[in-house]
Amino acid sequence: MKRRTLGGTGISVSEFALGTMMFGAMGNTDHDDSVRIIHTALDAGINFVDTADVYSAGESEEIVGKAIKGRRDEVVLATKFGSPVGIDEANHRGASRRWIVRALEASLRRLGVDHVDLYQVHRPDPDTDIDETLSALSDLVRAGKVRAIGGSTFPAEQIVEAQWAADRRGHERLRTEQPLYSILTRGIEASVLPMTQKYGMGVLTYGPLNYGWLSGRVDPTVSARSAMAASVFDLDVPANRAKLEIVTDLAELAADAGVSLPHLATAFVKAHPAVTSVIIGPRTQEHLDSLLTGADLELGSDVLDRIDELVPPGTNVNPADLWLFNPALADKRLRRR
Repeated sequence: MKRRTLGGTGISVSEFALGTMMFGAMGNTDHDDSVRIIHTALDAGINFVDTADVYSAGESEEIVGKAIKGRRDEVVLATKFGSPVGIDEANHRGASRRWIVRALEASLRRLGVDHVDLYQVHRPDPDTDIDETLSALSDLVRAGKVRAIGGSTFPAEQIVEAQWAADRRGHERLRTEQPLYSILTRGIEASVLPMTQKYGMGVLTYGPLNYGWLSGRVDPTVSARSAMAASVFDLDVPANRAKLEIVTDLAELAADAGVSLPHLATAFVKAHPAVTSVIIGPRTQEHLDSLLTGADLELGSDVLDRIDELVPPGTNVNPADLWLFNPALADKRLRRR
């Protein structure tokens, strides 16, 4: 597994990161099996593990903690805070100093460690001044409980705001960004990725298979009836019909190139010079084994040019894919008096 340096942190991480959202009640409920999957990833050379306190209400962190016990020095450990956790969601969420300190202590306890290598704001918090957030996170870095800090799904303007606030007030800078990125969701190429490059930030992307559209196995007519939001798969939505046509063409392109569609999808994300590590989120051993076989794949210019023809740079085929992660679009209370 090849390594890259995570922004300006000096931390060396694998080109694939193991996402653990699917371990626990949200996916694989077998703790022993989940631990075996994590060990397989570590044995294959993945040293970057990403989790969050909200994944299965902390259960994912507990599983990760079991898996890395005795192997902590092998792992660059990342977790996130900010999404609603617990009964009192109003005060058990966000990026205030009060919640950050409590959330980290709870995560450290579940993970069974005394520090995390990367602590990330899971979503921008419109109710908290970024100065307060950075001040609290800086104190945790100085206390040795956090090595570096980052954001997730920050739009370009908030990345800039956070960098400026850190510079003005002498805070630790956000060193990383974790955006949604795939062949079908290329919007971040227009401004987010250029800003991360400008500020020397590391980028760990998630969602390379776009909710399964690029897995080679998804059937939208079935997926639309699942718990997933209908807007993501419903073929009555014109953007999803466009997706289906594009995926069909991408499958043909992958076959012509002699690779699988999931390998094409992950290699595409990895090819962008701003991207440090691609988060893969397997639920089963089979899923992980399949993705690992494409870890070293590099796409030629001819294949990348053909992808650009199918999905122009900076394009989100279905803008609804991003609504779930933008409070200004997802929460109607923020748009009305």
